[in-house]
Amino acid sequence: MTTADDLIALVRAYNPRSNEQLLRDAYAFGDEMHEGQFRHSGEKYFTHPVAVAVILAEQQMDDATLVTALLHDTIEDTKASFSEVEKRFTREIAELVDGVTKLTNLQLNSRETKQAENFRKLFMATSRDLRVTLVKLADRLHNMRTIKSMRPDKQAQKARETMEIFAPLAGRMGMQWMREELEDLAFRVLNPEGRNSIIRRFITLQRETGDVVQKITADMRVELEKAGITAEVMGRAKKPYSIWRKMQEKDLTFSRLSDIYGFRVLTATEADCYRVLGIIHQRWRAVPGRFKDYISQPKTNGYRSIHTTVSGRDGKRVEVQIRTREMHEVAETGVAAHWSYRNGERVENRFAVDPVEWINKLTERLDQEQGHEEFLEAVKLEMYQDQVFCFTPKGDVIKLPRGATPIDFAYAIHTRIGSAIVGAKVDGLRVPLWTRLKNGQSVEAITAEGQTPQATWIDIAVTGRAKTAIRRALKEEDRDRFIKLGSELARVAFENVGKKSTDKALATAAKALAIDGVNELLAQLGSAEITGRYVVAAIYPKLIEKDGEKIAANRAVVGLAPNQQHQRARCCQPVPGERIMGITYRGEGVIVHAMDCDALVDFEEQPERWIDLQWQDGVHDAVHSVTFDLTITNDAGVLGRICTLIGEQTANISDLKFIERKPDYYRLMIDIDVRDAEHFHRVQTALEADSNVSSIARHRDPGLANAGRSGT
Repeated sequence: MTTADDLIALVRAYNPRSNEQLLRDAYAFGDEMHEGQFRHSGEKYFTHPVAVAVILAEQQMDDATLVTALLHDTIEDTKASFSEVEKRFTREIAELVDGVTKLTNLQLNSRETKQAENFRKLFMATSRDLRVTLVKLADRLHNMRTIKSMRPDKQAQKARETMEIFAPLAGRMGMQWMREELEDLAFRVLNPEGRNSIIRRFITLQRETGDVVQKITADMRVELEKAGITAEVMGRAKKPYSIWRKMQEKDLTFSRLSDIYGFRVLTATEADCYRVLGIIHQRWRAVPGRFKDYISQPKTNGYRSIHTTVSGRDGKRVEVQIRTREMHEVAETGVAAHWSYRNGERVENRFAVDPVEWINKLTERLDQEQGHEEFLEAVKLEMYQDQVFCFTPKGDVIKLPRGATPIDFAYAIHTRIGSAIVGAKVDGLRVPLWTRLKNGQSVEAITAEGQTPQATWIDIAVTGRAKTAIRRALKEEDRDRFIKLGSELARVAFENVGKKSTDKALATAAKALAIDGVNELLAQLGSAEITGRYVVAAIYPKLIEKDGEKIAANRAVVGLAPNQQHQRARCCQPVPGERIMGITYRGEGVIVHAMDCDALVDFEEQPERWIDLQWQDGVHDAVHSVTFDLTITNDAGVLGRICTLIGEQTANISDLKFIERKPDYYRLMIDIDVRDAEHFHRVQTALEADSNVSSIARHRDPGLANAGRSGT
């Protein structure tokens, strides 16, 4: 274990004015409080807080952050109290330790509705003092480095949580090195075979081609020396997870994947950055569409660099990042640069942008989101997306996520413009609203009076702001219809427990659920934001507990006319618990589609055939077949174990077809019978957790929408 002297020596190397006694006191207090506690590995527990402090010291953090790291588990796991930490150290440190404790207790791997609320709390805590998040990230990094001592199920849980939340958060804070390490450590747990496969192929590639990195680095140095430019050139193979993600996104095999090597050129000045760019493009052929200038248009976290991809030796594509050493410091340390010390003084970096501003703006805007689902979606879009920069006709810059459309562009300018958009021009040419915008394009939104948001826009838009505005507008437009459907759903839900859906009962339920009035309650019920059982349980929880009657298939759907028959659509295979819509067919009754089914687009011009439907609340008697698109490793016993996993979830396999058979993997379609959406997700989660399952997705085929039907 790192001793107090070792830690102090590490800190003194970059901050000679560090408060040595404060660090010694914190070390001794933490060691005393954790006495008798041990980690899963058998080591003394205090080795963990010390390791977290070392990680932060390597980022040249201030004394308060290091002391917080040493004490970050004392309030939660020992007899130490907030007041004791405050008395022995300072109020600032006590609040930081308490903040880390609260983040630890958020349980970020919970169900989505709760997860959305946890995100709110996380960002509220982050906005008060970002050092809380820095300590938490370092805490997670050390836990992931030592994860092998945990139970396999706990390893998978922590790894998923790391991949979904902490790695993207580290990236958003500008700490790219930490994001990459967290992703790779999580990847090692979640898909060890996939990671090992990439490493094996790298070794084979090196054996066949030699050390490509060293060769290209040498070539670049020669070209820069010829031009009289002093610069540092570094190269490396990209991380296994980064390569795996590109293989999945682009549906490519390793042999067809390009730019698996990355290079950095660090210069003294901005002018040299552009000179280096010219030299590289003269020596190697630039790949069209792969140039980004983040120096003239920095990212919101302060990141500045020029990115270009060129065809290097033997036609292999390589990515080159060009930036000054000052820019590189921000790119590597991100938010930590705000508390970094050098020679006893706080480091001033003119390129560093305080992410507190971003956090405050994000929490302010996301406080306007009404529902948990919308909030969670908006947060993930803000955290996970890269950015493109487009221009208005007046030359103003609009920052958007990668993949954004003219609809997102219009809403980014103003909600009124977004709601009224009917078309767009990109670089002077008329384009469809679903066009994906690219860096540097000039975009003009074409609007018209009387235009209102369309339901199809939700699938076209990618920003949380646009999606929220569209949903809000559609919700207002459909409010009367939702209230009417909600009233019917409430009536049925109350009758199921022998009660009546009176105005007084609904008002009482609305009050208990903190919903603003009966109409809002019915609107949320009709739009599937809440369920009838949820409303009834607010007044009669014991009756709901006793209500275990199973619902037969012939009365599973609410909203049909008397004696009207219904069938599940073969294209989207909806199951109870999902939002649904009915389409009428002459002689065949109603076909029930999932609300997000692509086949519904074919009926946009036939509104008279649409029927609002809702699954009946309760336990469904029938089973419903859904199709999984599954890719598994080609090893002995894997398919048998997959079948066993499905059986353990009390689900049945009704059909299985092999789509691809490769030496290292199989891709297959499996039809599985499930009761409802919850049962479906339980089966999917069990399969996702298996190390031999490299990908899993629900298969939907719009081509089956009209299969076997004679007409309308």
